[in-house]
Amino acid sequence: MQRVFFSNLVLMIFLNLLIKPLALFGIDATVQNRVGAAEYGLYFSLLNFSVILNMLLDLGINNYTVKSIAQNPEEAKTYFGKIISFRVLLFGFYILSALIFALFVGYNSYQLYLLGLLGINQFLIMTTAYCRSHFSGFHFFKYDALMSVLDRTLLIIFGSAILFVPQFGFKISIELFIWVQMLCYGITLLVALILLLKHIEKPFFKWNFPFSFSIVKKSIPYALLVVLMLLYTRVDGVMLERIHPNGAYESGIYAQGFRLLDALFMFGMIFANLLFPMFSKQLKESRESIVELLSNAGNLLMGGSIVIVFIAITNGYYLLNLVYDHASEAVPAFQWLMLSFLSICLNFIFGTLLTANGNLRFLNISSFFGIIINVIVNYYLIPIYGAPGAAFTAFITQTFISIIQFVYCLRLFEIKINWKLVLRYVILICTLLLIRYLFKKSDYVLLIQISSGTVLLFLLSFIQINNLKSLLIKT
Repeated sequence: MQRVFFSNLVLMIFLNLLIKPLALFGIDATVQNRVGAAEYGLYFSLLNFSVILNMLLDLGINNYTVKSIAQNPEEAKTYFGKIISFRVLLFGFYILSALIFALFVGYNSYQLYLLGLLGINQFLIMTTAYCRSHFSGFHFFKYDALMSVLDRTLLIIFGSAILFVPQFGFKISIELFIWVQMLCYGITLLVALILLLKHIEKPFFKWNFPFSFSIVKKSIPYALLVVLMLLYTRVDGVMLERIHPNGAYESGIYAQGFRLLDALFMFGMIFANLLFPMFSKQLKESRESIVELLSNAGNLLMGGSIVIVFIAITNGYYLLNLVYDHASEAVPAFQWLMLSFLSICLNFIFGTLLTANGNLRFLNISSFFGIIINVIVNYYLIPIYGAPGAAFTAFITQTFISIIQFVYCLRLFEIKINWKLVLRYVILICTLLLIRYLFKKSDYVLLIQISSGTVLLFLLSFIQINNLKSLLIKT
């Protein structure tokens, strides 16, 4: 199980390192530079709005499917055709609900039009994610790895043609960008369906409402968890655009800082998506067997994240100006968002473990309090501080969630704190900060930090050479 986890983790990270940063910083950031902070800020707000409501497209079915397939693969093969048909009905309900809420919030006709397009994109994304949940559950990790980067690969191809080949005669706009995304998501879904259909029972599409509603009833706790998590992670972008006097612009500034967090979030999700079916299977077999997987995954994710986060924080101005035309205003928000990623990583590990163990009531309650904290603090800070206030709120919220999940896991699984490991984390952080201070006047400080951080990961045993050798030999 350890070898399977690490070999597929290496594959997933390799593919995502090749593709997603280029899509985010080469295409998405270029679009923002071309259209301006205000127009992109509106898109960012509408995107968050569409993501918050996408629970209505899923109702927790994806997480439930991964767990069911991991534990009962043969039985789960019969689910696909019934559920995929039901998702079409959910899409209609989702679009109607999104437009009603948007009218209530006060969006105009053009904004509603863009929201409708983004809603279609969410349907394509969530249906692809449903296909990927089968790949994860069946342990078809190579298929899952392909699907994780295909849409971004297509976006790089089509986006580059529009942005960098003037002979095609395209004038970039947010509307055109959304249409290009829709084309990429549609092709990705088609490929996912082709890969999956040979592994499930026929007929591939059929209506069975009693069965669909029975699955929804079982997956409702997952659905509630998803919507609560989306609210406390995405509502800040919507609130910025709605309640700040210069909302669209501030939302665009926030998006500049958020983009790297979004990229890191994708890599964190690789861990979570791999861990969830493995935790589910091991919890069924033996609760004691999770400790080693938990420890190894935690060392890799947290150790690597600490290096990335503290390098990003101490070089925020330089890094943002590499990507954006005007980025100085985004630095404070960027730094708070980077700090919040450490807490998000803890959530990826311990939140995934609790989800696999079925502790959804606790997760839902903690997420509910996270929403309360997020909305209240945002309500007071956004009108005064704008994007930095929203970013600081994100840090407070994610820290609160991560602490209570971590403590709950320690008690539930009787895990003892490894104080030697805690000391290694402290040494890693302090050394990174000291290196930044000692070489702050050097033109090569960023390279020195990256090199030193990588070496420290090996010296402090966050990455163990023996494990890597064993992995390479066995794979």
